[in-house]
Amino acid sequence: MFRKTKIVATLGPSSTSPEALEGMLKAGVNVVRINFSHGTAEEHTQRVRLVREIAARLGCDVGVMADLQGPKIRIGTFVEGKVHLNNGERFILDAHATSGDLNRVGLDYKELVNDVTEGDTLLLDDGRIELRVEDVRNSEVHCTVVHGGVLSNKKGINKLGGGLTAPALTAKDMEDIKTAVAFEADFIAVSFPKNGADMYMARELMRAAGGHAQMIAKVERTEAVRDLEDLLQACDGVMVARGDLAVEIGDAAVPAVQKKLIRMAREHNKLSITATQMMESMISSPVPTRAEVSDVANAVLDGTDAVMLSAETASGQFPIETVTAMARICVEAEKSAHITLDTDFLNRTFTRIDQSIAMAALFTAHHLKVKAIAALTESGSTALWMSRLNAGVPIIALTPQESTRRRLALYRDVRTLLMEANYVDRDALLADAERKLLEAGLVEVGDAIVITNGEPLGKPGGTNTMKIVRVGHGFDTPAAPKRKARKPA
Repeated sequence: MFRKTKIVATLGPSSTSPEALEGMLKAGVNVVRINFSHGTAEEHTQRVRLVREIAARLGCDVGVMADLQGPKIRIGTFVEGKVHLNNGERFILDAHATSGDLNRVGLDYKELVNDVTEGDTLLLDDGRIELRVEDVRNSEVHCTVVHGGVLSNKKGINKLGGGLTAPALTAKDMEDIKTAVAFEADFIAVSFPKNGADMYMARELMRAAGGHAQMIAKVERTEAVRDLEDLLQACDGVMVARGDLAVEIGDAAVPAVQKKLIRMAREHNKLSITATQMMESMISSPVPTRAEVSDVANAVLDGTDAVMLSAETASGQFPIETVTAMARICVEAEKSAHITLDTDFLNRTFTRIDQSIAMAALFTAHHLKVKAIAALTESGSTALWMSRLNAGVPIIALTPQESTRRRLALYRDVRTLLMEANYVDRDALLADAERKLLEAGLVEVGDAIVITNGEPLGKPGGTNTMKIVRVGHGFDTPAAPKRKARKPA
């Protein structure tokens, strides 16, 4: 069955071998995530090359997402590697300390002393350790342990409610953008952006390096949640990064933010990815928990473009089984999705011809109950606009551009097919599109389909034509037998 929701899988030690990668792609991976928090540029480049070799052999289009590390807002190290903090004890975060003990620890992020004041709450190790700031003295932040436990080297620091001033892009990120451009990443995910300005800067760095990737904003800071409109204007898509986001705004607030962010992304014609701990138990178990099944299904019903796997496929014991289970859950959830296309069109205005054609194709396809929408596209914009609304009809994007096909791998409800370039005759182009659909087994002779294309041919952003056709009409197919005329009585 055609699966609408896409799957993003993080690569790591468990998914490095050709056998594991091939198994994951066959199981349903649409986009691979390269996590720049681990590994070297050479390792990342080799993995991308291997993924594309396997994808080409399998005949599928797989996108590549480069995920930047972002600022390292972390503590330093301990002499013995870790300490146990007890509730009510005093503990010092010291920007000048070189080795930690039961009383204090150093800071990789030296500016913390300027970002906090008395009464602030600091959350360490993804919220497992909670400290209350009592006083700030020169290079020292004096705290009381509210919720203690084991604290080990290099654990992250979050400030409840946000407010840390660390820039979203570090010197490492700027070098990693160059690496991502060099291996032709289709998407670049920016960690911890606070506003649209952070995304504009990342986009300019990407363009300066010669890249054309789409920019994904990872929503994981309180500031980003407060200014979603500005962030959405500056990016091509958003990732609901629920780990750090939950630490900053509180875990109970995350589900509502997730639903709001997915809805706003669709309204702004942007992509959305739901991430973090979606199938966490499958790191060590061959089957998911019922709660994880519900979590994935609810994200699908919210309308997310993609669901993402992190440690499950990067370091887990069952990467292929995890992808298989996630794909199965997506398909089942999609069966119960409601189609609200008519109400979605209310109070909408379209100022572009190509966008108007895309909406007209959706409306027509839904009400005529056609088999598919075939979007002949160069840039992929027409397919993007169509995928923002659910018409209950598969969208098949036919394009000669390899980079466009890889980007479309992340778009909900869109499947891609290769079209040859340099057509000069429209009828030949449309006939060939029908043949491609037939050869792929997506339609049968006699099916009604809606085709969109642009004239003049081959011009990006020029979609201006919609045609309703019956597959097989107009080129050589077996004709229906003619009936003999009856003799008059």
